[in-house]
Amino acid sequence: MQAAKDRLSKTVLLSAPRGFCAGVDRAIQIVERTIEKYGAPVYVRHEIVHNTHVVSRLEELGAVFVEELDDCPDDRPVVFSAHGVPKSVPAAAQARNMHYLDATCPLVSKVHVEAEKHRRDGRHILLIGHAGHPEVIGTMGQIPDGAMSLIEDEADARDYNAADPENLALVTQTTLSVDDTQGIIKVLQERFPSIALPYKEDICYATTNRQAAVKEIAANCDLFMVIGSPTSSNSKRLVEVAEKAGANSSILVSGAEALDWDLIEGSPTIGLSAGASAPEYLTDGVIAALRSRYNVTVNEIRVTDENIKFHLPRELRT
Repeated sequence: MQAAKDRLSKTVLLSAPRGFCAGVDRAIQIVERTIEKYGAPVYVRHEIVHNTHVVSRLEELGAVFVEELDDCPDDRPVVFSAHGVPKSVPAAAQARNMHYLDATCPLVSKVHVEAEKHRRDGRHILLIGHAGHPEVIGTMGQIPDGAMSLIEDEADARDYNAADPENLALVTQTTLSVDDTQGIIKVLQERFPSIALPYKEDICYATTNRQAAVKEIAANCDLFMVIGSPTSSNSKRLVEVAEKAGANSSILVSGAEALDWDLIEGSPTIGLSAGASAPEYLTDGVIAALRSRYNVTVNEIRVTDENIKFHLPRELRT
């Protein structure tokens, strides 16, 4: 092993806040407590959150992850993921007399409520989001087909043809890039000045805070690493934010086992953050791996504190 005095030195700028948000923490607890209360197996429709480490740990406890309700037996509890589900899913569960628990993030549920209100008020809804993402599928499934249109980027916003330009409303996926979304909204407002905007911003506090923290340090980084899974929208957005904010390079890593040592070798200053579905032990593991090869100084840069907590379903609170 190389002597400590002969090792290269690395500075790690540790972004804060990072990692788990209140919605993710609540969703994981719902699965854990459902297993504790009702025993294994407990079925989970879709990955409870988009992180392979979290999913693997819950599988070890007795969770069975499936893609559709049809893959679940009638006599075992089923949990709906934090991303939300179309209304047809709980309706189908009720029709089969299934015992289900909804782990939808309350901030996603807020968007669902907004969409339903706009629909009742006679507005056509534009949803800014990524096609195929579970949250988008769930949000679009809150109201009848044809009542909502998906806008993915500024080109979509410029090309959209409104049947009734005076009766439009806007909602967004909660895990988008704040800056990119603002650009799309600007285009839509210029084209449709009367469009109804969210009462309170739909992009969640955790997404906003993590992106702000990355922006604070990215320009000082030779390499910026974001811990998260490739299926995690908010983690991928952090990689993009770091690059746009001035990091020389920016990459997504699943954990210490996936570090690119050639890239790290040539990077004296490394930024480090974690997506909202990445547990803190993955951050600790990456720092430990760096310290196994280098003299590492860690400086945490915190832009705000988070103290938001969401209640568990009533049946799991005792």
